[in-house]
Amino acid sequence: MNQTRKIKQVMKSQPTMEGAGVHLKRAFGFGDATAFDPFLLLDDFHSDNPEHYIKGFPWHPHRGIETITYVLHGDVEHGDSMGNQGVIGSGDVQWMTAGSGVIHQEMPKGSKNGLMWGFQLWANLPATQKMMGPRYRDIKAGDIPEVELENGVRIKIICGSVDKVKGPVQDIVIDPQYLDITVPVEKEYRHPVKPDHTAFAYVIAGNGFFEEGTSSWIDKETLVLFDGGDIIAVRAGSEALRYILVSGKPLKEPVAWHGPIVMNTQAELETAFREYREGTFIKKPDRR
Repeated sequence: MNQTRKIKQVMKSQPTMEGAGVHLKRAFGFGDATAFDPFLLLDDFHSDNPEHYIKGFPWHPHRGIETITYVLHGDVEHGDSMGNQGVIGSGDVQWMTAGSGVIHQEMPKGSKNGLMWGFQLWANLPATQKMMGPRYRDIKAGDIPEVELENGVRIKIICGSVDKVKGPVQDIVIDPQYLDITVPVEKEYRHPVKPDHTAFAYVIAGNGFFEEGTSSWIDKETLVLFDGGDIIAVRAGSEALRYILVSGKPLKEPVAWHGPIVMNTQAELETAFREYREGTFIKKPDRR
C-alpha cells in the first residue's frame, strides 16, 4: 500500500558568502550531516548584480564527494589542475565526482543582462569509493529530457526517471533522482520514490502544498525535507509552482567534514589537507 510522505522539516535558505565573495543562499549544509544523508549541502546562487558573483570560486580542492551544478541562467566557466576547462550555460548540468581529488575553480559570468542563477548540490561518496578516480559529466540543456503530463505538469529529468523516460545521468552510487518540476496553479503531482531514500524539495518559484491535508503553503527559497514513504504528493497554490525534487540512498557512514573535503575519519581528513599542502593531493587522472 502506497504511503504518502509527510513533511519532516521546513527550512528557509539563509544568506551566506563563499569563494572570493559570492553572495548566495544556503538551503542546508554544515549542520547535522545525518539529516540529509547522502546529501551534504545545497546552495542557491541567484543575483543580477555581477559584483555579488564575479569574483567566483578560485582554485580549491575537493575529495570524497560529488558536486552537482545546475545552471538556470548565465554562464559558469570552470577549469581544473589537470587541464580540463569549459563553460556551463543556461540549462546545463555538471556532475563532478571529485573522488580521490580534484583542484578546480568555478567562475560565474552571468548572462548578457547580468543575471546569474543556479544551484550546487553536494552528494557524499561511500567509503569504498571516496578514492575513486575523478570524473566529469557535462550535460547540455538539450540532452536533458522534459516530459509534460496530462494535467500540464512539466518535468526536466536530470537523473532518475518519469513515465519510463530516463535522465542522462546514470550509474551513480547513491541511486539519486534530480528533477526540475513545474506544476500549474492548483494542479497536483504525485511522484514515486523509494521508501528508504532521503528526499527533499526546494522551491524555485511560486508556492504550493507539500503534504496532503495541510493548509500551509511553502513559497520560494524554502526547502522541505520529507519523512518516510513511497509517494511525494505536491499541489500548486495560488501561483504556478516550480521546484527541484532530489532523492538518494543514505550511506549511513561516519562523516568527517571540513570545507571542501569530506571523509569518514578525522585521520583521513588530516591526510587530505596535508597532501594538499605538500602538493601530492592529485592521485589519478580525470576520466572525462
